[in-house]
Amino acid sequence: MFPLIFPSKTSLDLRSRRFFHQNPLFSFSRAHSSIVMTVECTETRDEQHNEPKSSYFNLPALDVSIAFPQATPASIFPPCTSDYFQFDDLLTPEEQSIRMKVREYMEKEIAPIMVKYWEKAEFPFDVLPKLAALGIAGGSIKGYGCPGHSITASAITMAEIARVDASFSLFFMVHSSSAMKTIALAGSETQKQKYLPSLAQLKTIGSWGLTEPGYGSDASSLKTTATKVIGGWILEGQKRWIGNSTFADVLVIFARNTTTKQINGFLVKKDALGLQANKIENKIGMRMVQNGDILLKKVFVPDEDKLPGINSFGDTNKALASARLMVAWQLIGIPIGVYDMCHRYLQERKQFGVPLAAFQISQQRLVQMLGNIQGMILMGWRLCKLYEKGTMTAGQVSLGKSWISLKARETVALGRELLGGNGILTDFQVAKAFCDLEPIYTGEGTYDINTLVTGREITGISSFRVPALTQQSRL
Repeated sequence: MFPLIFPSKTSLDLRSRRFFHQNPLFSFSRAHSSIVMTVECTETRDEQHNEPKSSYFNLPALDVSIAFPQATPASIFPPCTSDYFQFDDLLTPEEQSIRMKVREYMEKEIAPIMVKYWEKAEFPFDVLPKLAALGIAGGSIKGYGCPGHSITASAITMAEIARVDASFSLFFMVHSSSAMKTIALAGSETQKQKYLPSLAQLKTIGSWGLTEPGYGSDASSLKTTATKVIGGWILEGQKRWIGNSTFADVLVIFARNTTTKQINGFLVKKDALGLQANKIENKIGMRMVQNGDILLKKVFVPDEDKLPGINSFGDTNKALASARLMVAWQLIGIPIGVYDMCHRYLQERKQFGVPLAAFQISQQRLVQMLGNIQGMILMGWRLCKLYEKGTMTAGQVSLGKSWISLKARETVALGRELLGGNGILTDFQVAKAFCDLEPIYTGEGTYDINTLVTGREITGISSFRVPALTQQSRL
């Protein structure tokens, strides 16, 4: 305590009296002929909040099954009810079998844990051994321990993974359809034998680095450099938004050859000196995916790890075409999962004494979602057949990705409306899908960029480069 001494003749005015009356932290004592005001040491505000309180405070959230027993959460994933035009009949018995085993894995292993890992923005490494046991990594790659599936089977695999969890599908796509596919398309025989078997078994994880901070849609202008030195190459530059990069064992990195000025591809190991990968935080979508910023500071890559089949951006586009088709099927899978969730929810949830499914507006929206899904599936299936024939063009797959992404966005938004307040909770799938769809709408070519790829193909005129600005007349 410390004293404040006032002369005895001093009287407290009304304002002072009110102050001390309203602030009981101050106490008074009279000693001799003086008024001594004592300021008592008190506990801090934080200490006061730490005092024992009623059990009403600071309780954990109720389990959603207790808080809202009127509908089943997505941890118990709904049955698939969206194949209205019997698309399954178009699949071979092998493709149907692959579809069902991937669906079973996702519903059993991923659905119960996905919300927890999505909310924490962490990746569930413990589930990878059972994923490896499915034998689906590598998709359509033949040999080297890869399954050699049809491209349709690979697409169905992607959709079934995305139906339950889009984040997990992006992890798988980067690993299998981007990193592994690039090695298969552009790698030497030695590189394929060295890297693909362990990637197929998920003993090692792949990543794929094209995008840079200054070059997203304009990826062909990338600035990361590759300089030839004795025995190898020195890579200098920076990459951004690179999936799996914080834990990948091998990264496919694209850089500009300082001699030829063309784009080359390189296989960079995770322990390479000068390689740094930092997780990108604060994402609102694809939170389970570990996207990273990659810094390449004089990273040495031996000659044996340069991809011989990547000598221009045109070569890079060959890998992009396959990946873009898989992204289109991701965009098909997400609204399928949303539709399945809404279909069950509307029958379980009741208002005004009847299930929500009994209302005309609910049925209209559900049918609109279902129609979108049938159109997306059939377009995706046709693209698979064109790819398998070797006739799919860049414009065709870009049209598929752009149109499907537009319809997927519309479908998921309708689903969010149908679930009302529960449409903003990740427990009921739709909110998570709503957020996860946005990165895919933008990734692997934005909607607008993909339309321009198709526009260039059908008109013969490129509109990517804006003409240099000239001095305008005052008129």
